[in-house]
Amino acid sequence: MLSDNGYIARQRSSQIPASAKSINGQVTASATVLLLCPGGLESGGGIGRQMGYFLKAQEGKEFGLDYRIIDPRGPNILTGSPFYTFLATFRFAASLLKVGWAGLSRKPCLAHINIAGRGSTVRKLLVCMAARGVGLPYVLHIHEPNYADDYRSRGRLMRFFVGRAFRGAGKILVLGSRDQRALAEVFQLPPSEITILPNAVPDPRPVRSAAPGAECRFVFLGHLSERKGVPELLRALASPALRGRSWRATLAGGGPIDDYRRLATELGIADKVEFPGWLDQAGVKAVCEAGDALVLPSHAEGLAMSVLEGLSYGLAVIATPVGAHMEVIEPGVSGLFVPPRDVDALAAALGRMIDDPALRRALGEGARRRFLEKFDVRQYAERLRSIHVSLM
Repeated sequence: MLSDNGYIARQRSSQIPASAKSINGQVTASATVLLLCPGGLESGGGIGRQMGYFLKAQEGKEFGLDYRIIDPRGPNILTGSPFYTFLATFRFAASLLKVGWAGLSRKPCLAHINIAGRGSTVRKLLVCMAARGVGLPYVLHIHEPNYADDYRSRGRLMRFFVGRAFRGAGKILVLGSRDQRALAEVFQLPPSEITILPNAVPDPRPVRSAAPGAECRFVFLGHLSERKGVPELLRALASPALRGRSWRATLAGGGPIDDYRRLATELGIADKVEFPGWLDQAGVKAVCEAGDALVLPSHAEGLAMSVLEGLSYGLAVIATPVGAHMEVIEPGVSGLFVPPRDVDALAAALGRMIDDPALRRALGEGARRRFLEKFDVRQYAERLRSIHVSLM
């Protein structure tokens, strides 16, 4: 069974202690993959959820790979306090030691390094240096919405070290073709050396169908913030265009919840908007099963997990054409796009969903088909596992 105590979790696919050899895409004996995931599976945001889904998809199967989650940061619940700084520093130092020891042990091993921009890059550069110093192969898995822009914003010395880390990776994984092109350009690499691996989620079978004509129920999943477009969403729900129409909304996630409750009250929609806070998987399932449309008006994304979860539950999706979303949603077939920060356009899309039950049913069916076609985590697990095996 998969567990996560906030520091290290492991999933053992085989108990055979020997040198690993790859034959026809299978590892014939035990090898270790270190999955570096800031915050672990429980507090690692979208990265943690994706890695958790990946590991869950492999439970009970024999692949000869021993997956271990290493949390180089710890939970961010105490962010800003001296204790958090001490804890994060300790965890990061421990993660470097674990990477170094894995390489020095000379047992078959690989580091899978999940990386974003800003401070994440600095920490992961040190991990890459430790891996290279002990001859440990590693994968760089990019989750930043605009990593190429983050790279360009850095000084010359930092760009040198970042470029060295990327060129030394056994594999570079990105969420979509836009990121593939951008990173190939900034690091002067052939696009074929950068692998597109879109995020994926589990199949929540069975999926219910909403009754036509029922009250339209909107769902937002994610950290409540300006970047996720929460202020625009609340203002669109409160717009004159939606007055007198039958709808309710659930905005689920952490963040400054009280601030957004106050905004909903000021806008006069507090009685129609619910803020349940952060939800576990059972809570997400309950909200999605009761919903009709998933709304995510983000300003920037890589590939939002909540969009994929909306697809998996057969929810019509209203999103912004940012990151890899344009490679996921076909407008008018599996969802609708609205420009970022455009309250009027968002209100118009919400109004269409409310007024046209047949449209939201058709979009929901298209969303479900799209999920089954490409974003089931079982397919993702097979691809990622084969990448790990190829580098052993």
